[in-house]
Amino acid sequence: MSLVVQFTGPRQVGVADEPSSPLGAGQVRIATWYSGISAGTELTAYRGSNPYLTKTWDAAARLFTDGAPAFSYPVSGWGYQEVGQVSEVAPDVASPRVGDVVYGIWGHRAETVVPAAIAARRLLPAGVDPVHGVFARVGAIALNAVLAADVHLGEHVAIFGQGVIGLLATRLTELNGGSVVAVDGLPGRVALASRFGAVRAVPADVAGGAAVVVRSVTDGAGADTAIELSGHYRALHEAIRSVRPGGRVVAAGFYQGEAGGLLLGEEFHHNRVEIVASQIGGTPRALGDRWNHDRLLTVVMSLVASGRLDVAPLLSHVLPVTEVAGAFDLLDRRPAEALQVVLRFPAAPVS
Repeated sequence: MSLVVQFTGPRQVGVADEPSSPLGAGQVRIATWYSGISAGTELTAYRGSNPYLTKTWDAAARLFTDGAPAFSYPVSGWGYQEVGQVSEVAPDVASPRVGDVVYGIWGHRAETVVPAAIAARRLLPAGVDPVHGVFARVGAIALNAVLAADVHLGEHVAIFGQGVIGLLATRLTELNGGSVVAVDGLPGRVALASRFGAVRAVPADVAGGAAVVVRSVTDGAGADTAIELSGHYRALHEAIRSVRPGGRVVAAGFYQGEAGGLLLGEEFHHNRVEIVASQIGGTPRALGDRWNHDRLLTVVMSLVASGRLDVAPLLSHVLPVTEVAGAFDLLDRRPAEALQVVLRFPAAPVS
């Protein structure tokens, strides 16, 4: 038997047993060392607000419909940013080898069996602290949003939400030549945004709204583009207010419920603002086949390895997996005290 994190109901999470999977041809077994918690998607499962828990997802039609939910409690194995060590390989596998450290997406579980071909593309770069491998996925989400924003050298970009993904997007936008005004509702995150390259960091509750500050920074013109990563409708509305006429807003947050505070008859309508969605299930259509999920992950980890993307300040907590209930409660009720929270599994090396 192996350990897995399981949601048993809204705001109910713990550790359960699950059977170990047999190893087949072309496969490797990975013992998990670290698994990062998503403070967006996973909290929707924890809180019970995720649409998969209340509606049917028709994958063929790409529609949510009323009916039996796609998932129901108990839900096991959510989580999508893991690091572990190859502990067993099938006889026909040449790479990776036993002992190799890999990153990937297999959920909050103590071990997993995956195709060797996938694991071989996810070798942790030399010199990278293994726990930093949990930033590959969130970094890919941030990079995907920056690509969707189509940032050019010298352009102004307003980034709403300075959690883990927002701070990564701020740094990646700076690396891409953009000038960032960062916005968040938590003072600690506003302060941290400057360390990640923002030329101006603004509290979300600033008088008149953040859009007023964005326009002052841009000589009244407004930002060329905005990226919204908080998942709050009011922030999406403010992002729309912040861009110039004909500007683009990338909606990359996971929005829940009905759209309170989003007033589409105002700046969206009068300034002809373009809103595009960014979601890790696909890369921007304009880039064709030049970019895919593999490339997003590889680029992020190469930036981490080179030191151009310093993820260490984002790591706020590394907790034993047995403390998973406290970890989710922290992110849910006291977000100002945490950024990236990571679960440590028994196989992780002793530091």
